[in-house]
Amino acid sequence: MPIHRFFTLLLCAMLLFASARCSVAQEKAGDEPTPAAEAAPKAAAAETSEPAEEPAAESEASATEAAEGDEATAEVESSEEEAPAEPEYNLIDPGGADFAERLSLRLHEIEAAATEGKLAGHNAWMLAASALVLFMTVPGLAMFYGGLVRKKNVLGVLMQCLFLMGLMTVLWGVLGYSLAFGGDDPYVGNFDYILMNNVKMVDGDAPQAAGRSVPDLTFMVFQGMFFIITPALICGAFAERMKFSTMVVFLAAWGLLIYCPLCHWVWGGGILAYGEDHAWGGGALDFAGGTVVHISSGVSALICALLLGKRLGFGADDMRPHNLTYTALGAGMLWVGWFGFNAGSQVASDGLAANAFVVTHFSAAAGAVAWAAIEWITRGKPSVLGAASGAVAGLVCITPASGYVQPMPALLMGAAAGIVCYFACSTLKSKLGYDDSLDAFGVHGIGGTLGAVLTGIFATTQVSSGAANGVFYDAQDGMKLLTGQIVAVIVTVVFAAVGTFIILKILDAVMGLRVSQEEETQGLDLSQHGEEGYIFL
Repeated sequence: MPIHRFFTLLLCAMLLFASARCSVAQEKAGDEPTPAAEAAPKAAAAETSEPAEEPAAESEASATEAAEGDEATAEVESSEEEAPAEPEYNLIDPGGADFAERLSLRLHEIEAAATEGKLAGHNAWMLAASALVLFMTVPGLAMFYGGLVRKKNVLGVLMQCLFLMGLMTVLWGVLGYSLAFGGDDPYVGNFDYILMNNVKMVDGDAPQAAGRSVPDLTFMVFQGMFFIITPALICGAFAERMKFSTMVVFLAAWGLLIYCPLCHWVWGGGILAYGEDHAWGGGALDFAGGTVVHISSGVSALICALLLGKRLGFGADDMRPHNLTYTALGAGMLWVGWFGFNAGSQVASDGLAANAFVVTHFSAAAGAVAWAAIEWITRGKPSVLGAASGAVAGLVCITPASGYVQPMPALLMGAAAGIVCYFACSTLKSKLGYDDSLDAFGVHGIGGTLGAVLTGIFATTQVSSGAANGVFYDAQDGMKLLTGQIVAVIVTVVFAAVGTFIILKILDAVMGLRVSQEEETQGLDLSQHGEEGYIFL
């Protein structure tokens, strides 16, 4: 018998026994004469002992009253004899013959109420987490990226993020969710959930998969927010120079052909899912999207930057961010939204979600401090842009590990991400000469890779019993985990790079990738949308 049912049974038995004791005590109290009852016979005896002469009429009346009293007493005694006896209680069977049945029924009622309460708590948290992740795209990422471009392109960036919120939601509901989570094939999803079949409500009930703590609708919409923000991250690489029409087709195709298969491989029981018999290299631990979200988008961003080429005037014109106020505020919004991103990936409101929340915060804090500190050392001054970029780097790095590592290793991971991503966005980018406009590859590609590898070092079963110990805790078994992490990184890099390259080459031949030189000089706000971000009258 489960321990919680044993204690529930014991509690019910104790309550019934206490009720029985109270009934017995009341019966005893009713049998004992009260002081007033004891005094009544004495008073009657005293009255009869006093000599008194009463009129004959009064004697007849007293005799009549006495006769009536005797009849009333007889009726009371008769009714008491006819009254059903109260059930007897004892320790073995305190409730009678149906005690076991009533107790079982009550236990089922208690369990049903507890299950309903847990579902409400988990569901409330997951709906809030879904909103937090959506909040990361607009306004979070929109403001972060919008402040980094020149003012003639600010609306272009905001429009990309806002439009993708709509486009990717439609694709996810119609087909994407089914491709990512449908079926059990190790390579690709099926059409089980196309057009929200087997997900939408039926007769007032929301379907809920076995072992899942929330309705399928809630899980679907939470995962859909990842499908929105991941392609939006890629926009940072081709900012200020890609056609809006090409961007729409490219990211729609990328979402269905690159993101959905990767999601299925890692989270849908596919070839990169940890612990699956068919997993390559034993699979990888990826709690919230190190491979699925950050490595895939970062590598794809690099391919975009290389194929589109540099912006006009790159290296010669002034291309400093036009509004770092937006960027700093956007970074803060991303930081807050990331709690839903990582802690929500537990799909429950429990201790592991709390751990993911804490390590996410710690890693972001360490990343912000580390990036600003390295700037302080190398350039003599810490920058707002550096602190904002460092916080995002720390958030990216902890994403795959947030459900597997303790708080102190999270500080180390965040600090490492701040330093490594700093050199990736400065030294590496300068030496290779590519124009990754907003450092999507330097932060997300490099930071996501670092996080996936460090998960294989700092993961511990003390946080998640279903995971494995990394190299730091178990050198022998930890190497198996580290191998699986590296295999997942390689597979993700190759798949995202090759897939992105093919999609872009096809689109370049069909509709072209870049705006014209005249349109780029004019700015995407006017050339692509016919609007201006700033009008001072």
